[in-house]
Amino acid sequence: MQEKQTILSAKGLCKSFAHNGGQVHILSGMDLDIYQGDFTVIMGASGSGKSTLLYALSGMDRATAGSVSYKNGDLVTMSEKQLTALRRSDFGFIFQQMHLVSNLTLRENITVPGYLNRKRTAAETDRRADELLEQMGLSHIKDHLPAQCSGGEQQRCAVARAIIHEPELLFADEPTGALNKRNTTEVLDLLTALNAAGQSILMVTHDARAALRASRIIYISDGKAVGELTLAPYTAESEKHREAQVSAWLTAMEW
Repeated sequence: MQEKQTILSAKGLCKSFAHNGGQVHILSGMDLDIYQGDFTVIMGASGSGKSTLLYALSGMDRATAGSVSYKNGDLVTMSEKQLTALRRSDFGFIFQQMHLVSNLTLRENITVPGYLNRKRTAAETDRRADELLEQMGLSHIKDHLPAQCSGGEQQRCAVARAIIHEPELLFADEPTGALNKRNTTEVLDLLTALNAAGQSILMVTHDARAALRASRIIYISDGKAVGELTLAPYTAESEKHREAQVSAWLTAMEW
């Protein structure tokens, strides 16, 4: 079996907040490697630090101590300008709340990050946006404003926006948390297809059904990684077996 390549590595990662004259420790010396091509899911009880970890690993929030190594740099010591450039070029982001720009059409919401990235010409970005709109099933409403679209349509637009510049790593923070069951399945199917095509994904979720799509689940508690489950690639046929496997593991993790 070919050895997996590390795309992102955290060592001794700590994050603390001042509160009522003291310190609240959210991450406590965490070590974690994220591998190229994996669909990695982070789970844990409410308040365990899942989203804090995601933000620290992506450079959206700066860790208190430790390192986050990506390529030849450490996100913890990078300047804000360097972090902005990195997030614009190498990382993609999907959130529970879609954060689409309300006065831009779906197509415009997708193309603007592509223009800012400058990996392609404007014409190439436009073509890429049209390809993604087709892939996401949004071509027929590309000129609609977000408010004219369903939650699922908005989130599919957010996925397209996050990958228009072909990021090395796609971060997703509870991307299905605000969706109904049908829209959740549609978005998870998209993420699964992206991963099958080679996209590295790091997702935080509290939803065990969403976690079934993972190739690797990491469980955190009290600011540390305390368990890990590796899974075979997802197929619809394997879902019932995976559900039993993941459920048993989560029970063992005292989830």
